[in-house]
Amino acid sequence: MASVNRVDRLLALILFLQSRRVVTAEELAGHFELSVRTIYRDLAALGEAGVPIAAEAGVGYSLLRGYHLPPVHFTAEEADALVTGGLLVERFADSGMAVRMQSALRKIRVVLPRERQERVARLERSLVATARSPQPAQANLSVVQQAIAEQRVLRFRYESPGRTESTQREVEPCGLVHYLERWHLIGWCRLRHAYRDFRTDRMENPVLGRETFHIRDGFGLAQYLRTMPKPTLRARVRFTPAAADRAQREWWLGILSQERATQGVILTLAAVDWERLVYWLLSFGPEAMVESPAGLRQRLIVAARSAADHHATVS
Repeated sequence: MASVNRVDRLLALILFLQSRRVVTAEELAGHFELSVRTIYRDLAALGEAGVPIAAEAGVGYSLLRGYHLPPVHFTAEEADALVTGGLLVERFADSGMAVRMQSALRKIRVVLPRERQERVARLERSLVATARSPQPAQANLSVVQQAIAEQRVLRFRYESPGRTESTQREVEPCGLVHYLERWHLIGWCRLRHAYRDFRTDRMENPVLGRETFHIRDGFGLAQYLRTMPKPTLRARVRFTPAAADRAQREWWLGILSQERATQGVILTLAAVDWERLVYWLLSFGPEAMVESPAGLRQRLIVAARSAADHHATVS
């Protein structure tokens, strides 16, 4: 955002204020990646230009009721980005969310000039997401999002890993995170009296409660995510060129380095635990060879023998 010229930044600042009831200078600074001092100067400049900004000590800033900018037209690049975003929603969200996104895009097309409507149509025909892995049934993300946005308690049954029976939960939802091919709800669990990570495909029939809540002191979603297990383990694995291409597309925890070798490509992989890496490497067969650590190679040998013995005993 720092590279945007000041006129565009001031316009973006008005739009941001227009989209929220009240916002603090610190929130504005974080959103625009600026110092709080710069935000104060920009707010003062808008006030001098006649934009009616109300400031309430200890609360934040807001636009006076009734003030709105005239409708803003999308640039060609913004329209392209929205179309691409719609494709990603279809790929990573549930079917209900995809339907709502398509409805929103139809409304956006109405306000586009004719030539941009044609441009968007061409782009839509040219964007395809392939090789989509089967997604398990998951909780209605719209209900979860509504609970987060309105700070309302969410009730659902949850099947924890390794458990055969689900438990009833009441959760104060704080955020949605997508990782390891799943959406995860982060929230305060009133049953466990702690913040928990709930996979949405393990949530049954989420119901929006009437009770509202306030975010508990000291909680921040970004800070919580930093406390999650980090991929601190390292493995050097030699892949054939074709297998290296697949590995670079699939290994979600990070590839730290790549180097050419006489018999392929050596990738340095980050991992949280060895077990998940071992069983993923097994899927490559002889196209992958662990260079280091030796302990990982031994784990791979044990897992391969165990898998062979298991299949050999099947009648």
